[in-house]
Amino acid sequence: MITVGQYYTLAVSQVVETGYMLDARELGPVLLPKRNAAWPYKAGDEANVFLYLDSDDAPIATTDKPKACVGEFAYLQVVAATDVGAFLDWGLEKDVLVPFAEQHRPLEEGNSYLVYLYLDKIDGRITATSKIDKVLDDYKPHDYKKDQRVDLIIANSTDLGYKAIINHSHWGVLYKDDVFQRLSFGQSIGGYIKHTRPDGKIDLTLHSGQEARDKNAETIINLLHTENGFVPLHDKSDPQLITKSLGMSKGAFKKAIGNLYRQRIISIEDDGIRLIQEVAPSTQQHDDEEATPTAPAPVIETTELATKETTPRHERIVIINKEPVELYKILKFEGLVGSGGEAKNMIADGVVLLNDKVELQKRKKIMSSDVIEMGGERIRLQLENKGTSENDK
Repeated sequence: MITVGQYYTLAVSQVVETGYMLDARELGPVLLPKRNAAWPYKAGDEANVFLYLDSDDAPIATTDKPKACVGEFAYLQVVAATDVGAFLDWGLEKDVLVPFAEQHRPLEEGNSYLVYLYLDKIDGRITATSKIDKVLDDYKPHDYKKDQRVDLIIANSTDLGYKAIINHSHWGVLYKDDVFQRLSFGQSIGGYIKHTRPDGKIDLTLHSGQEARDKNAETIINLLHTENGFVPLHDKSDPQLITKSLGMSKGAFKKAIGNLYRQRIISIEDDGIRLIQEVAPSTQQHDDEEATPTAPAPVIETTELATKETTPRHERIVIINKEPVELYKILKFEGLVGSGGEAKNMIADGVVLLNDKVELQKRKKIMSSDVIEMGGERIRLQLENKGTSENDK
């Protein structure tokens, strides 16, 4: 069904003195004035037009583009505040009205506001409302998928970050820890679905997972080139220092250096990261120095692995006194993360390898001889030999 407030491709049925008559089916013949036509048409041609109501409330067509269609949000400026409401400039000759009853607070001339366009049920006119929460429902069903590309309009700022309107239909949240650029109210910007929560609410990001990883890796490599191949940042660095130096969160930094390490593009040292030349596996250097053992945790005890030709660099043995042990506990006890919660997040983000494969189960049972790798560290589990203990005699 054809209605005003939308774009349509319509056939020119007749050329008249004032313009072109279009066959708008249910609406009947609709005039496309010559002043609003992209170029001259002839009978039988098709024109891509936007339909709205003229000053006499009659349907009219234009090839000019409004700033929003019916059913969409837009950030529009008030050009006149009158006794019947506020009129907004939406890009067409006739301004759009926001009645007083549809103003969340009095709209002032010269200021811009985020509004939603709809068809008034009484007279069918294209009308706007600034009562955004009346239009959007936090619990409206949706079928968005992780990493799906979406259009966003920045609608509000909160302690968590920014509330954004997704595809003109749903609320979403951009967390401030994921935003490293200036955003302004009413700004239109592309984004991605980061996560859909069990309650249906939506978390957003400005970059897809792969795009963000590629961008972060490129940023780190560029900084390494600038700093002659070494940067004193590592997984224990202050988060604010990482953000100031690289414009990314500490979590994103750790994921990026972990990926770069696995590709043998960088090495991870005690005091920072270093850009290295790619070399064949047969010529890779091994760490022959004996390191200070890591302090034992309640369940897990660490010793340094004796160097063998088949042992990758930085690999060390972790002695466990029982098996199995849950994966996230090993990451926590071994200091690869700061807390159990962080361990679970890193596993869920796919940056933890178990036996050279991505492992997503936070409570995955780890056994002796399993190998865990994350953020440039590689550990091999070994069950403590109790055969010679006094209790076994």
